[in-house]
Amino acid sequence: MPLAQAWSVALVGLEGHLVEIEADIAQGLPKTTLIGLPDTSLSEARDRVRAAVVNSGEKFPDRKVTIGLSPATLPKTGSHYDVSIACALLAAAGVVDNARLRHVAIIGELGLDGRMREVRGALAMTLAASRSGFERVIVPELNAGEARLVPGIEVYGMRSLRQVLALLRQTEMPDEDPPRAEPRLISESLTRVPEVDLHDVLGQREGRKAIEASAAGGHHIFLHGPPGSGKTMLAERLAGLLPDLSTDDSLEVSAVHSLAGLLTNDAELVVRPPFIAPHHTASLPSLIGGGSGMPRPGAISCAHRGILFIDEAPEMHPLTLDTLRQPLESGFIEVHRAAAVAKFPARFLLVLAANPCPCGLAGTPNNVCNCTPQNLNRYRQRISGPIKDRIDIQRQILPAARGEGEADRPESTAEVAARVRLARERQAHRYQDTGWTLNSEIPGPILRREYPIDDSSQRLLEDLYAAGRLTARGFDRVSRVAWTLADLAGAPIPTVPLTHTAFQLRTGVPLTPLTNDRPLRKLTS
Repeated sequence: MPLAQAWSVALVGLEGHLVEIEADIAQGLPKTTLIGLPDTSLSEARDRVRAAVVNSGEKFPDRKVTIGLSPATLPKTGSHYDVSIACALLAAAGVVDNARLRHVAIIGELGLDGRMREVRGALAMTLAASRSGFERVIVPELNAGEARLVPGIEVYGMRSLRQVLALLRQTEMPDEDPPRAEPRLISESLTRVPEVDLHDVLGQREGRKAIEASAAGGHHIFLHGPPGSGKTMLAERLAGLLPDLSTDDSLEVSAVHSLAGLLTNDAELVVRPPFIAPHHTASLPSLIGGGSGMPRPGAISCAHRGILFIDEAPEMHPLTLDTLRQPLESGFIEVHRAAAVAKFPARFLLVLAANPCPCGLAGTPNNVCNCTPQNLNRYRQRISGPIKDRIDIQRQILPAARGEGEADRPESTAEVAARVRLARERQAHRYQDTGWTLNSEIPGPILRREYPIDDSSQRLLEDLYAAGRLTARGFDRVSRVAWTLADLAGAPIPTVPLTHTAFQLRTGVPLTPLTNDRPLRKLTS
């Protein structure tokens, strides 16, 4: 049979596209031509496939071979087409029954000796194949664990091209040496949630209240204070307050991590919200994604449905930090290339931590700051106003006084997480018909129209807005935080004291209760 087809998957960002691989053997001088917008790594498949076929004991056709990848307008990158190209070629040569290739997607890179090597993005590609109607998929054995995370599709983990051909021919499976895992360029420790407990944090009442509200409503938070005051301790313990991911979110997060090369060989679904903490010297592509050829997900996509923690935020390049502005609003990031646009999910909880000044002592009691006003101004402006305006909660974290917190037993992570879970359940119930689940996700117009706060709270925020102490975006964000505080308190609607507390959390002023001897109008003075 001079013409045969096989199937594989192309990834553009996290979106998978089915690719039909056609192999045609015609009369003519021996030559292999690959068409269909292949990149360099895919163009080299001709030599890899030829060597792998010959070293697997099969005969490579000594005629003119044309291999087409369709749709031809879709850019194709990567080496995971090798096995499907080899199978289509051998089916065209009559070695394999082409009918057995019609309902199976094939993913994998070939070594020159015919071994199958692991590839990135196997989970996302398997998910795309399943959604396209395929019931079976062939992947390298090292990728079989993550591919089996996709429900409703049969996964065959193969060690070599010889085993793939035996499967297609329905003959005895040859024995092969176990595959050797390739070294990973990205450490899985980047996504490891710190195993720490909130019980270890003594004092810091305002800081604990702030991260509880942040976890309950998904609000971005900015912690600033002198070195050693506990900013990083609180940020790391925020991860433990978040509930487990839903099944759909687990599959989506796992697909992103698979494409980034963060899943281990004995892969399991990512069930805990990831905790990503890039260094403040991180480059722009490492944060938003990129790379040569088809872009890969960056740190903000790996933090999807979890926490992105940037310590020493003013030390990060301002332009790099400002790239967070668009994903903070939209929940996704687009990486544009000449050939295609890759879109990655990026709905994360942003946690920034910073010292108050270069020396770290500005605004602290009993300490003298040595920074000039110009240096102080310049340092604070490294986090731009638009970024700060997108952050719902700001807290100054000062060193705990000696003996503070020892009189009262600090709450553990489990105790606070239970309140957070109940608050999130109230939000999910309230927004069950909208498509949103958290207070931080509700668009401002819908929030004001469908979920208004009470009249007195509304007047309070209007007074603050008129006095210039709130922006239009800040008005909505205070309302969202007020709803979160109401959910934590079990209140049906935000009250004036809760709204006042939300404003204090937003602006970073010390938390003080609103009493009857402090009229609303005095807040705007």
